[in-house]
This record gives sequence, C-alpha cells and structure tokens, in this order.
Amino acid sequence: MKTADLLIENANEIVTLKGKNHPRIQSEMNELGVIKKGSIAIKDDKILDVGSNLQYKAKNKIDAKGKIVLPGFVDSHTHVIFSGSREFELDMKLKGFSYMDILNKGGGIFYTVDKTRKSNINDLIEQSKIRLNNMLKYGTTTCEGKSGYGLNIETELKILKTQKILNDSHPIDIISTFLGAHAVPKECNIDEYVDLIINDMIPKLSNYAKFCDVFCEKGVFTVSQARSILNAGKKKGLIPKIHADEIIDTGGAALAADINAISADHLLRSSKDGLELMAKKGIIGVLLPATPFSLMMNEYANARNMIDTGIPVAIATDLNPNCWTESMQFIIQLACLNMKMTPAEAITAATYNAACAIDLNNHIGSLEIGKQADLVILDCPNYMFIPYHYGINLVDRVIKNGKIINF
Repeated sequence: MKTADLLIENANEIVTLKGKNHPRIQSEMNELGVIKKGSIAIKDDKILDVGSNLQYKAKNKIDAKGKIVLPGFVDSHTHVIFSGSREFELDMKLKGFSYMDILNKGGGIFYTVDKTRKSNINDLIEQSKIRLNNMLKYGTTTCEGKSGYGLNIETELKILKTQKILNDSHPIDIISTFLGAHAVPKECNIDEYVDLIINDMIPKLSNYAKFCDVFCEKGVFTVSQARSILNAGKKKGLIPKIHADEIIDTGGAALAADINAISADHLLRSSKDGLELMAKKGIIGVLLPATPFSLMMNEYANARNMIDTGIPVAIATDLNPNCWTESMQFIIQLACLNMKMTPAEAITAATYNAACAIDLNNHIGSLEIGKQADLVILDCPNYMFIPYHYGINLVDRVIKNGKIINF
C-alpha cells in the first residue's frame, strides 16, 4: 500500500478547482471540480493524490465526515502591516462626517502613516502577527501585503522588511507589493513625490517586492502619474497592479489593460469601455466588498457585469485600518449577498483566481497533484453553506504546507 504523511478522508465534498491553468472567466468560475465522499493524500508539503476511496497508509489521518475540504483562501489585496487603528472614526462616520472631514480632524490615512513611521520593526511585527494569526484561523494560507503607510523611503523599507521577516517566520506566505504611491505625504507636493518614487524609492526597494501598485484616483495620482510610476516599476522587474476607479472613473481600468497589469482592484466606478479592455487583455479584477461595507456605501462593484463581460474576478479583504477584517469567509458572504455572485463564483474568486492575481496559480489555489498542500476543512456539509451560514468561523482545520496548524 502506498504511504502518505497525512490522509484526509470521508469528506462530504472536496472542492478541487482542478483542470484550468489560466484565470477562470464566465462559466468556468462555476466549475469547482467537486468530489463527493472524497479523500486527499499529502506527502511532505505537496498534494500526493485526490479522489474517492483513496487507499494509503498514513502517519496521520483526519476523518472529514460531514465536512468539506477546499484550497486555502488566498487574500490577494491587503495592507496588513500598519500601526494606528482608527476605531474612533466610526462615530464620526455615523455622525455624517465625510472622509475629508475626518482627515482634517486628524484621522484618515495620515493618522496611520504617522503611527507607522513612529513604530519600530518589532512593534510592527507584533501587531501584524496578531492580524496574520486571525487570518490563518479563518482559513487564509497566502496573502498579498502592500506597503503604503510610510510615504517615505525609510518607512516603506521598514514595512517591506517587516513583511519579509513575517513571511520567513509565520505560516502564512506573504507576497509583497510596493505601494509608495498610496497618498502624497504632507511634506511634499505631488510632482516632488512622484519624482521621489520613480528615482529613489523604486530603485532602492524593488528587491523587497514582487509587485508595484498605485492608488490612481481623483485627488491622489492621475492616470499619467500612475503610468509613469508603474512603468518605472516594470523596468526594475516589478509587476504592475493598480487601485482603479474606486471613487470616480479615472480611466484606471483602461490603464491596467494598456500596461498589462496583473490586476486592477476596486473597480466600483469603472467604465464599460475600460472593463471591456480588461476582459480583452485578461486583466484580473480584484473586488473588495468589505470596503464599501465599512464605508457604509450603498453601491458595490458590479461583479455580475464583470463576470458576464469576461473579466476573471478575484475577491479580497482589503484589510487595513479603515476596513478591518481578516475573514475571507466574510468576503465570500458579501460577494454573494451584496454583489450577486454565485457561491461557486465567490469560492473561485477567493482561491484560484486570487492565486492568479498574485501570480501563484501554478503552486496554490486548487487541490491538484503536485501543488502545495494548503487547504482548509470547513465544518459544513457543502460549499453552498459558506455564504448561507454567516457570522461564525466555519474552519475546523487548517493545513499549511502539509502541516496541521494548531491554534
């Protein structure tokens, strides 16, 4: 009899998402590759076999009767490293204060920037480790992490170094994105800061990140400035991403297509033409439903239209001090209840397409032989229960790199 390190058996469903090697679009997003009464065998840190009634001698066995198994969630848009929580802003929002009102009263992004600049690496590690632990408990096994709460070279480097230390020491894999162009610091005008990003930050920080991102939005960075920054990043080997069209349609979706970004994120206000260009180029749309939820907005990104247009859609938490959630289960629930995605589409968006959005779909995002053994066991009878039974943590076990995580 063949041997494995770990055998998970008797699962009501194994949601494999097998069979595709490209970002999933349209009807493909509903093809979950579900195996009923399934088993999965793991050896070392890889998936050895997936199927029904597998016969393996294993050092460890898990009886998943009554439960489901699916790939570990991939959170493809986070700002996980920061100091300066802003719970005091909630009262202000409820009283009708606008974002600019809150900013002028000492809140907003510059409050977090100030606190992050004043924190040392050890402070950032300890605070961020708590957030990562919560993410893991809720089933996230890989995340993207952005800088952007430094807005100077010293603090941006500090954030990226913190992510590297945590990537090396924490079970969750953290893929780093340089987001120096998150806002314009108070000590610079915008032209000076764009010049600093292109000629100083990117050359010195590119070895610490895989992606380069820009917050392309009215009052922040224009399409022209974003193009210059992202092209500078490309010259240093950084793959472009973009915060696009969150508040108004700036043309960010079209820019993402024009520069062949791996993803464009938010997309609440993107034009029909911009979205069609993204679909034509296969640019992944990373939708962040917790952001309008936390901002108490009535409008969400039009996921239904994007999927029908042919955009490969991913979903993510946008974890940050203004949108503080570590739960991808909650994001799946919002995607279904507020963006009208099917449960299957939302699961695809939180696993395989999310892995595509950070260029890791050859390693994670589906349960297939030879892939990294990152998976979660959920205490529910089928995948439809994830958005149906909300407000609790459905995770029973998390397996990362073939190891059972003990909480």
